[in-house]
Amino acid sequence: MSDSKAAAAKQAVSIDADRVGDQAQALLGASLTWLQQHWLQILIALGIGVAIALLLFWLRAFGPRLARRSASGKGWSAVLGRAVERTNAFFIIMLSARLVSGYAATPPELDATIAFLFKVAVTFQGAIWARELILGAIEHRTRGEHYTGEALMSAMGLIRLLVSVAVFAIALVVVLDNLGVNVTGLVAGLGVGGIAIGLAAQGIFADLFAALAIIFDRPFRRGDKVSYGTTSGVIESIGLKSTRIRAFTGELRIISNRNLLDKEIQNTSLRDHIRVSYTIGVTYETPPDTLARVPAILTELVEAEGAKVARCGFETFGASSLDYALQVDTPGDDWATAHATRDRLMVAIMRRFADEKIGIAYPTQTTYTAAPDGTLVMPYAEAAKE
Repeated sequence: MSDSKAAAAKQAVSIDADRVGDQAQALLGASLTWLQQHWLQILIALGIGVAIALLLFWLRAFGPRLARRSASGKGWSAVLGRAVERTNAFFIIMLSARLVSGYAATPPELDATIAFLFKVAVTFQGAIWARELILGAIEHRTRGEHYTGEALMSAMGLIRLLVSVAVFAIALVVVLDNLGVNVTGLVAGLGVGGIAIGLAAQGIFADLFAALAIIFDRPFRRGDKVSYGTTSGVIESIGLKSTRIRAFTGELRIISNRNLLDKEIQNTSLRDHIRVSYTIGVTYETPPDTLARVPAILTELVEAEGAKVARCGFETFGASSLDYALQVDTPGDDWATAHATRDRLMVAIMRRFADEKIGIAYPTQTTYTAAPDGTLVMPYAEAAKE
């Protein structure tokens, strides 16, 4: 039984070899006949094809020049220039051949060969362009000096690998499909393999995609002052897996990118002002006319310090004082400037209130005692009775 199977397999191989030989001989014969009958058209088409190819090669030479127009090397001109520079010579030749093949009355066998090679060239050239544009878009997005040498530099190797594998895998599937290969099983296998790899490295990929989200969404940059949870500090670096934050208390805090983006982040570097609140208690003995002038006095003092009043007015009747609420906005995001303004304003308020005879209230309490018979014992000496 095994001998018969081996013989059948050998016969099948010989039949396939004979078939390939017959097809090659048919293609050669058709090509010779075509050359004899259409030699003039072939020469014209060849000349046009060479001219088209030279034009395309000349246009490709503009790629490096276009890339050099970007001073940072990450602008859109650099991205497009590098993509043009990556144009393959095989693609240019096959494009030229495809454009002129119809004019030369190409035989069906040769035309089918040119068409197939053109599809292969277009598919892989498209993959090369896609890779360059995707990677260039990432670099363009991170062209600011705040991102130099951090997230992009840390993740670029892995990003380049993932993008290259993805685009060329798609290109390979397209080519095999054009060859008549059943790619359903291959696609399913790639899908299962991708799922397995994703599950095995889901933590790494989660932090990687979080780093990319930080790059593209830009909730913060290196050097920004941020607050999240109970932590506040300055962004020192954004890496592939984690972000390092120098807390205002001095220690370096490290948090994974995924966990950081899951929190509410306050980017205080982007604030246009700092608000400081005061509660000023005035004594109940202050005359009503003077109380009515307190908001205007406070506003005048705030504006003299170059700040802006957000709110100024009576707040509530306190236990020992009439409380006024004052909210002051200091331009910029520098807390040192805001604190200095707050201190100067405090001194100015104390001086002005002293000049206006406005008393700053403080908690006071009077204690009364009683004799055994319930008679109040006054806390001060009573005047002698006549």
